[in-house]
This record gives sequence, C-alpha cells and structure tokens, in this order.
Amino acid sequence: MEADAYDLYRSAHRLLEEREAPAAVPLLEQAARQLPDERAILRLLALAYYGSASFAAAEPLLRRLVDADPLDADSLHMLGKTLELTGRAEQAQQYYALAGHLTPAYAVSCQAWGVQLIPMSNVEPAPIEQRCTGSFTTVGDSGGAIEVLSPRDVPLGGPRAMTVRRTLPQRARSLIGAWCFADHYGPDDVSVTGGMDVAPHPHAGLQTVSWLFAGEIEHRDSLGVHALVRPGEVNLMTAGNGICHSEVSTPRTTTLHGVQLWVALPEAHRAAPRDFQHHVPTPVELGGATIRVFLGNLAGQTSPVATFTPLLGAEICLDPRARVSLDVDPGFEHGILVDTGTVTVGESALSRSDLGYLGTGLSKLTLTNATDEPARLVLLGGEPFGEEIIMWWNFVGRSHDEIVRFREAWQNESEQFGRVEGYAGAPARLPAPALPNAQFKRRQNLR
Repeated sequence: MEADAYDLYRSAHRLLEEREAPAAVPLLEQAARQLPDERAILRLLALAYYGSASFAAAEPLLRRLVDADPLDADSLHMLGKTLELTGRAEQAQQYYALAGHLTPAYAVSCQAWGVQLIPMSNVEPAPIEQRCTGSFTTVGDSGGAIEVLSPRDVPLGGPRAMTVRRTLPQRARSLIGAWCFADHYGPDDVSVTGGMDVAPHPHAGLQTVSWLFAGEIEHRDSLGVHALVRPGEVNLMTAGNGICHSEVSTPRTTTLHGVQLWVALPEAHRAAPRDFQHHVPTPVELGGATIRVFLGNLAGQTSPVATFTPLLGAEICLDPRARVSLDVDPGFEHGILVDTGTVTVGESALSRSDLGYLGTGLSKLTLTNATDEPARLVLLGGEPFGEEIIMWWNFVGRSHDEIVRFREAWQNESEQFGRVEGYAGAPARLPAPALPNAQFKRRQNLR
C-alpha cells in the first residue's frame, strides 16, 4: 500500500533537518506524484534537489513555484542561488533583488550585487485593499478642535532600508479632499540604506505628488519623461487609466527626506491622459514664515499645476517663536503634516509626523511655533471628495473587480501601463503582490 503523501512529507522533512537531502528526494517525488499541486511538498522537493546539488531538477521546479507565486521569497532566493551556482550569476541578480524586497533576511544577497532596496511608491509585500469614503466634519461640528492623526511605521525593503511614516489612509480618516495617501520619510542616510532604486511599477486612478526636503531622485515614466525630483520643486504625474515609472536616487544624493503624496482622480477624469508637470514655486516671506505653494492658492501665490479637483499643497517653514495667520478656503478641509519641530494649531500641539485634520468652515488658519527651533510643515487641503474609492498597492479604483483587472493588466505586461525606457536596474519591473483572499468591508471616516 502506497504511503500517504503527508507521511512522506514529514519523513522527508526529518531527513532534511538531518542534512540527508539525497535520501529525502525519492520520498518527496512520490508525495508530489500523489499531490502534484500541493505547494508545501513542491517547495520541500525543490529544497531537497538543491541540497543534493541536483540543480537541473531544482531549476524548473523553482521556476514553476515562482510563476505561481511571485512573492515566494524563499523560492526566489533559491532560484537565484541555483542560477549563480550553475554559472549564470547575472541572471541570478533579478531573483536576489526580488527576494530582498520581500524578506529582510535575503537583503544580504541584494547588497552583494549592489541592489538598492528603498522604494518610494507603495511596494509593501502584502498591501491590504482599503475602501475609502470622503465623509468630513466642519469646524462647527468639532467645536474648532483639531483631530490629530498619528502615523504608523511602514518598513520598506531590507534591513538597511528606511521606514516611512504613513498618515493616510488610516482607520480614523481616509481622505482629506482628494488627498488619499501620505508617506513622510527621512532624513535617511543613503550611506546606511544604500539609497533608492525602485524598478518600473504601475499606477492607475491617481496623481502622484513628489516633494523633497533633501536629496535628488531620477524619474522615468512610460510617457517618455526623464526628469529629476529636487528639494523645493514639485513633480506631479497623472496616471489616468495607467502609467508606470521608475525612481532612482542620484549618485550625488547623501540624504533622502521628503513626502510622497497621492491624489485620487474623480470619476469624470479617471481616464485622463498620462501627464507630467513640474513647477518651482517662488518662496514667499510672511511674518516669520516662508511659504512655497506647489498646488492651489495660498498667501497670494497660485500654482500653475493642474489638478482635477480643487486642492491646496504648500510647504511652510516657521521661524522660532513665529506665528502666522493665513486666509484659507472655508469650503476646504485641511491637513497639517509636521516635518520638523512642533507646530501649534489652536490649542493642539502637533509633533513630528503628526497629521492634524481640520474640517470645512475655516476661513483663517493660525500656525504657531512656540519653540526656539525652526519648524516645517506641509499644508494639504481640498474640497471634500464625494466619491468612494478602493485603494490597493499602487491602484485607486471603484470596485474590487477593477483592482483585479489593473493587476492582471500589469502582470500581463499590457500596453495599458506602457513601458519605461532607460532604466538599468534589476529586476526590470516590479511584480504585483498577491491579491487579498477577501474583499474588505466599507470603511467610513469617523465624524
């Protein structure tokens, strides 16, 4: 009577623990014949082949495992080692890079190849699907109090990679106007982390807004744009129905520090053509504050950068002991994201990386730096976004099925996203993470 596949698996596992890989191979081959689609058995068989130096047998099985699950870091790394040990070291590089992005333990192989692991877009290995709606409060509803949203730390990449501080979206509040995503990062010492090298990856249903305080990033996209992101200069990329781009820190960059922001496209403009806009705002001095308006209108300055809903985006630097009052649009809700120092709004003190929310109905915003050190913040604003969106990975859609279609189009290398020319890193493009097993329930902003 033939042994049960799982009994064979357990016996083989013990043999591998005892470093008897050749003896484990026939047991696992028998188990795989009984259960040819059981992933745990196939992975252990690949390990047994590898441990027996049977690389010709290991490689096709590892490729099958990776094709079925591009986020299987163990199989990616083992395939890289198999290629390296059979004289194909250059091919191994892309698999080491992918494994290092997914699992910190494998970043050592990436570093040996000089592969850098600090991404700027949302390349979490397992992003959740988030349903966001633009419910909002008014200043009157809240009694004039500010709602303080604390960030959550999101590690990106291997052990040398930086951690970003994410304040949007979150359970308490998903949107501020059409602003749907806010990551705050740095100052990040490039000599420690290795810098930024993000392979071509897709976006759909949104605009990306890049704003740096320090460093320099090379941008390439499938529109054919090749540009630099520099401090005090805004780059806005419109994805529309699909675009892809790469982001690489330049060799002269020693520190990376900035914010990465997304804007959800409204229904009427979700199929807008791909676009890229660059603007250098003129700094304005106003009573102890220096203001750079990169989107919308503030302090007598108007940005020429076009958006599809009314928005505000500005960097404000406050001198020590400075206090400034700004006229703002009462139809906007506002967010104050603190970069450095402590900023007081009303009776509330906001610390580094806090995001303070104020609802509509506010016509004057007063910001105070009560300390002896300079402070810096990013002011975001916009009309309440009256549409529900679903966010997953680098996509903003309106339904789970649409997100599935975006992912399939990217995985199938559809022309929906185009191609980036001139990117020299590895891998040549980032694979999409696996989709969650369940659709997430509707999420509402707390009132």
